[in-house]
Amino acid sequence: MKAILSVSNKAGLVDFAKGLEKLNVDIYSTGGTKKALSDAGVKVHSVSDLTGFPEILDGRVKTLHPMVHGGILARRDKPDHMKELDSNKIDPIDMVVVNLYPFVQTVAKPDVTLADALENIDIGGPTMIRASAKNHPSVLVVVDPSDYDNVLELLGKGEVPADERKKLAQKAYQHTATYDTAISQYLLGDESLPDDMTIALKKKYDLRYGENSHQKAAFYEEQVVGGAEQTGIISAEQLWGKALSFNNILDADAAWSTATDYPDPTVSVVKHTNSCGLASHPVLVEAYKRAYSGDTVSAFGGICAINRKVDLATAQEIYKNFYEIVIAPAYNDDALEYLKKKKDLRILLAKPSDFKGYDFRRVEGGMLVQDADIYPEDKLEITTATKRQPTEQELKDLIFAFRAVKHIKSNAIVFAKEQTLLGMGAGQPNRVISVELSFKLSGDAAKGAVMASDAFFPFPDCVDLAHNAGITAIIQPGGSMNDKASIEAADKYGMAMVFTGIRHFRH
Repeated sequence: MKAILSVSNKAGLVDFAKGLEKLNVDIYSTGGTKKALSDAGVKVHSVSDLTGFPEILDGRVKTLHPMVHGGILARRDKPDHMKELDSNKIDPIDMVVVNLYPFVQTVAKPDVTLADALENIDIGGPTMIRASAKNHPSVLVVVDPSDYDNVLELLGKGEVPADERKKLAQKAYQHTATYDTAISQYLLGDESLPDDMTIALKKKYDLRYGENSHQKAAFYEEQVVGGAEQTGIISAEQLWGKALSFNNILDADAAWSTATDYPDPTVSVVKHTNSCGLASHPVLVEAYKRAYSGDTVSAFGGICAINRKVDLATAQEIYKNFYEIVIAPAYNDDALEYLKKKKDLRILLAKPSDFKGYDFRRVEGGMLVQDADIYPEDKLEITTATKRQPTEQELKDLIFAFRAVKHIKSNAIVFAKEQTLLGMGAGQPNRVISVELSFKLSGDAAKGAVMASDAFFPFPDCVDLAHNAGITAIIQPGGSMNDKASIEAADKYGMAMVFTGIRHFRH
């Protein structure tokens, strides 16, 4: 039995090769892999011994040869194939163990050049992998070091079954597909929405079930190319508590992306991906108290995200309510120990969200793809549409509220005061209902508050309702053909209304 071993990831390589050696497998290799095996005392031949041709072009060409690919691709069940091998003095190759040049790691370096990137595009490796996977009934292809032990065990028993060979082949094709996706993304650069697109995902872990108990589910990590660091929930470290569920991850992502969208100390309490509590305040414990007060009923069983290091005073307040998850960028030691008193609480340590990728939405038979909803506030051109200008405090609250509606399902309405969410309406087919829900949750606290809408008002009815609730200022995108009616209504009530020129739909 002959095997070619040529790997970038050398984890477990020596032990695997020694296992093959015990099974009387002849091992051939190239470059750094051959050196690593020789240094470890493994008997290994050069691939040049197979090809009768030296490695050339700084190693760019070493396995691209009929003596290699003939030995891999020949069908053992076709006599004419085997006869051709014999007449050309080509030996069958029974195993290919290959993983590819570290392209993603190379292009992640801050000073990488195009020449560096191109030099780390593997050619011979993918060719051997694909050839072996094509002929997997006869050729074992192994790309993942985690499969080494299983392969050795099966070979020791005499044979690797057809279903296991098929699994290895599938993994091999996925390996090359992921690799090609990384190269494509790198070469794409800043170009947006190409004609053809692939997404590279790697399973992070299986979940007990999906959104409902009858659905299978897993959490996958998207491959990041070009030096960007993974942030948010995908990179979070779990410090305490039982495993996350499908719904936990969705809600945690919503809570964390909301809290970290604010520059000031901010606490976001989320239920079913919408903020039911949200507040910013220089004193963190006060931000928490204000966020919790937004909807104390819905906060039960929710997710609490804090965009600052959690201190003991804040932890003690959090402890009083039942949360599924608490997320923060750091915890004081005493705060963490205090929170750990809650056996059922999951505690996550996460990096602030800095998502700049694509937003994918699945529809039957296809995918909707868009840029992330990112619009820097320094580019936000807020214009006053009414006779009255908002006060300094009103403007501060309006900006706070408009940022909040970005993270709430459309049609989204937010009532806020003193940088605290008082009430919100989410996911309603009618914006008027969202205003009514916001008022119902806010109650008397709405007097003197501001209102934000994620889209324009086609009629003045929402302005009328806001006035009846005690709202004094409104922020909305503007742009309706009927803006004049809403402006006139606001002027009639002495309200301030500002336009942003952009909307934040979140379907």
